[in-house]
Amino acid sequence: MEDVELSELLHRVSRRLRYGYKQRLEPLGLNPGQARALRALAEADGPLRMVRLAEQLRIVPRSLTPVVDALEESGLVRRQTDPSNRRSTLVVLTPEGQALHERAREARRRAGQELFAVLSDEERAHLTHLLGTVDAQPS
Repeated sequence: MEDVELSELLHRVSRRLRYGYKQRLEPLGLNPGQARALRALAEADGPLRMVRLAEQLRIVPRSLTPVVDALEESGLVRRQTDPSNRRSTLVVLTPEGQALHERAREARRRAGQELFAVLSDEERAHLTHLLGTVDAQPS
């Protein structure tokens, strides 16, 4: 294999993983940004304020509005006024949104399985450990 910098190689693999995931999301009617928003809501302890959801997704709040609009139009989330602060809006995951989140999670898992199928079980476990170590370091 050519002499490739580690960060470049990781970028290439990541890009291939995102592409495979995107291809699997299309039949579900989702794009990766919408799937990320559903995942953040599904993993939260309850509804999230729009500002908090944007923070979790590491995007500016105004970029979140079209994502939530599309999810709301599809019946996957609903907005409601925050009872503790009437000026804030909460985003609530609907049962349909939860079900679609599960399907999107499975799509992500399958994309990873396909991409890493060239590795043995032991190699995948080792790579998982190494990437987990890097991910666990403080930002």
